[in-house]
Amino acid sequence: MTRSEKEQVVSRITELSQGAQGMYFADFSGVTVGEINDLRREFFKAGVKYAVAKNTLIARALEGTSYYDSLKPVLRGPTAVAFGYEDAITPAKILKKFSDKTNKLSVKLCVLENQVFEGKRFDAIAAMPSKNEMIASILGSLNAPIANIVYALDAIEKKLQPAS
Repeated sequence: MTRSEKEQVVSRITELSQGAQGMYFADFSGVTVGEINDLRREFFKAGVKYAVAKNTLIARALEGTSYYDSLKPVLRGPTAVAFGYEDAITPAKILKKFSDKTNKLSVKLCVLENQVFEGKRFDAIAAMPSKNEMIASILGSLNAPIANIVYALDAIEKKLQPAS
């Protein structure tokens, strides 16, 4: 790999990380090309970016970030990074589904909105509701009392109507 190619990789990873709400650093040892292509397709559908690079280049790209010191020790072996932009949890759900299906991928480290979580906490993160799921739940909770009032008023109105 030439120096300019390395600079391009560092630049790309730096660029990908800048707008990311969530980043997942994973070991993809033993994953076949076909399986990686399936994973990339799922990521593409969800708007998640995915990059594979040498650990030294990933470290260079993320040097100076608030999570750099936590990241450096886990950059061993093959490393892939998934970047989530709209929702920090979406990449976790896709990675979890893929990991459960293949038993070949393990997450080393998660960075969610500049907070670092060890890979052993990944299952808990993947189980969290996504941003859209949270919004739907909140709206449902807000809508429930209003709907109950409407049903109660409708019931009262029906009871007050004279019998025919």
